[in-house]
Amino acid sequence: MSSKSEGKTAGQYFDAAIDLLRRVRDEESGSIAEAGTLLADAVESGGRLFAFGAGHSSLAAQDVVYRAGGLALMNLLAVPGAVGVDVMPATLGSALERVDGLAGAVLDSSPAKPGDVLVIISLSGRNSLPVEMAMNARALGLKVIGVTSVAYASETRSRHMSGTFLLDHCDVVIDSKIAVGDAELSLDGVDAPFGSASSVVTGALLQAITATAIERLAERGIQPPLLRSGNVDGGHDWNGRIFQQYADRIFYRH
Repeated sequence: MSSKSEGKTAGQYFDAAIDLLRRVRDEESGSIAEAGTLLADAVESGGRLFAFGAGHSSLAAQDVVYRAGGLALMNLLAVPGAVGVDVMPATLGSALERVDGLAGAVLDSSPAKPGDVLVIISLSGRNSLPVEMAMNARALGLKVIGVTSVAYASETRSRHMSGTFLLDHCDVVIDSKIAVGDAELSLDGVDAPFGSASSVVTGALLQAITATAIERLAERGIQPPLLRSGNVDGGHDWNGRIFQQYADRIFYRH
């Protein structure tokens, strides 16, 4: 394949990703504002923040935990074996997403309590794990923010016994606009579509929500509990003070 054709396909991918980012910016601004306000409310009231995602949806959750420029209070709610492709075989992680009752066991053993906020990332929102995670979290008194593709709810069938999707059990739903199948490109001679954009878009959405929460806190005269990069002078000392000040709301250091 010539470098010219390689550049064309790469450019098509960037165009597709940029178009999706523009759509979520313009069409989901209200939901992003609501989600950011929920995070700010929890920070102000003494609550804690959690993020959950299974498989590749976990990437966006992990990206806002212990992150330079991010909220120090964001904790990863991890389900063993479902966080990424480190479990062997990798297909086991996908199978665990369909296990009924797993989400309840994880929440019951977690430090989450009423008044906290849980961000659940699930592209399809159709598997038992994210659906039950949202259902159980709300039953425990948490506020739930769902980041998902709404298209799946109309074009696929739920895998949960209730027949519902993640978006049916959230206080705020943010639509990533990703098409069913998560593949933006096709090419003559290639039998399957390719070019996933969900990680790019979902990661940007999580950062936009975080930025909104920081803005809300600043508007209220509250200094947001932010982390600095450990690769800049004074970063470790800064973070040490934040860890000490908010020790009862940060769980990734325990």
